[in-house]
Amino acid sequence: MSKSNFEFLKTVDNNLYEIINDAERLYRGEFFEQCMGQTRRFGEHLCRNVLGSNRTNEVTFDEMLATLKDKINGSEQEKEFIDDLYFLKKQGNTSVHSGKVTQDGIAALECLQRAFEASINYAVYNKKADSKILDLRYDTELLVTGEKSKKSLSEKYKEEKAKLPKKTTKKPVKKSKPQVTSMKSVPRKTGVSSFWIIVGISFVVSLITVIFILF
Repeated sequence: MSKSNFEFLKTVDNNLYEIINDAERLYRGEFFEQCMGQTRRFGEHLCRNVLGSNRTNEVTFDEMLATLKDKINGSEQEKEFIDDLYFLKKQGNTSVHSGKVTQDGIAALECLQRAFEASINYAVYNKKADSKILDLRYDTELLVTGEKSKKSLSEKYKEEKAKLPKKTTKKPVKKSKPQVTSMKSVPRKTGVSSFWIIVGISFVVSLITVIFILF
């Protein structure tokens, strides 16, 4: 027999447990819209139970929710409880009255998770159940397989992380140095070259010789 996330409800309110256990079975069979309708039914019974003697002429889920909202003291737990019930009502109504079958597994899963949170609040704060229930977390693996996982959430996380491909660090590509071509300039010679000195001396000697001959 498949186990349920709502096992703790057996000793608190077996009727509620049977209703929500059916919702999980519907989810497991991929009847998502029917699952949402069943979670809405669960929310309505939960609301009726919490109202208890405070209930007067309320008949519909809407009327009971309105009365319950007026009765709460405003604590965080109460606000979350009311919010969860409104969500279950809205999603359940949408699934029941929708003209098109959408088979939204994500929405159905959220309905179950909201029902789970609401039932924990109900068990601890209304039925005075063991406060250890507050540490429970919704197990999607248990929902899908009907078997409770023997591994903790942290262990499963480490396993999944180990399966991920390791990132390879690329070695930086060495940039080639740009080729620098340098041209050495030849220094310009300064002063009078020996060629012009010789030419000058020859010119002076020739000039003296010409003057000597003429005179």
